[in-house]
Amino acid sequence: MPKIAVVGAGNVGASAALYAAEAELGDVTLIDILEGVAKGKALDLLEAGPVRGYDSMIEGIGDLRAVAGSDLIIVTAGLPRKPGMSRTDLLKANADIIRGVAEAIRDHAPKAFVIMVTNPLDVMTYLTYRITGFPRERVLGMAGVLDSSRFRTFLAQEVGVSVEDVQAMVLGGHGDTMVPLLRYSTISGIPVENFIKPARLAEIVQRTRDGGAEIVKLLQTGSAFYAPAASAVQMAESILRDKKRLLPVAAYLNGEYGLKDLYLGVPALLGAKGVEKIVELTLTAEEKAALARSAEEVKKGIADLALEPAAR
Repeated sequence: MPKIAVVGAGNVGASAALYAAEAELGDVTLIDILEGVAKGKALDLLEAGPVRGYDSMIEGIGDLRAVAGSDLIIVTAGLPRKPGMSRTDLLKANADIIRGVAEAIRDHAPKAFVIMVTNPLDVMTYLTYRITGFPRERVLGMAGVLDSSRFRTFLAQEVGVSVEDVQAMVLGGHGDTMVPLLRYSTISGIPVENFIKPARLAEIVQRTRDGGAEIVKLLQTGSAFYAPAASAVQMAESILRDKKRLLPVAAYLNGEYGLKDLYLGVPALLGAKGVEKIVELTLTAEEKAALARSAEEVKKGIADLALEPAAR
């Protein structure tokens, strides 16, 4: 059975461990600097197995070296957003945490796939890619799946249909500059414009961009965790089970969409080799401009990391 490590035993990490166990994707190691929290939540999850009907082994450990032997690692460690805080505000504090995590992954789990959840997502995924030195196919970020899920939820609510019949595509950075693509958003193959007037669609697009902040404001003391964890586990399942799902993920771009040396949300085929293919959509001039603006925001974050020039 595959080994899955979840780094960070907060709400996102514990939820990801639960979803991975319920899907029986593999045995789960929950890792946190607060060892008691990791051990306690892991034991609680293990004891839920007989009730929920899963056989996955779940353990909690306080040492990053426990990533050793992992086939796939979901990284959720870091500080959460607080009211009034942007994802970029988190950059420097979380970069220090992620550097240590990435070094441990590089040294102890050299063959693992890495799915980054920590914000600011695109920048932290780039940092992990640079520190591990892993091929770009094996380091990716959870962003578009979550953003598209939020978009699908709001569209389904507006029209009054099942979310299962709504397909949506969100590109770009995981933040205020994300690019929900209305042309590629449908209900059972029918364009959403057939159901919703342009002015209302614009409001739904903005709510999607503000989706994380909306939850932060409501919670007051934390940020979203169920949907981010579910999104990361959907990506993990596509890789570990070679499902070939075409999902919007933060992937390393090396010329695709005219962009280089950064992570950005794009449609990607996920399978046994990780990011097996990046699909380049035909974009309008307006969509290209929006994606370029999003890329510039990510580049600013990468520049703030003050990394040495890439040796690749």
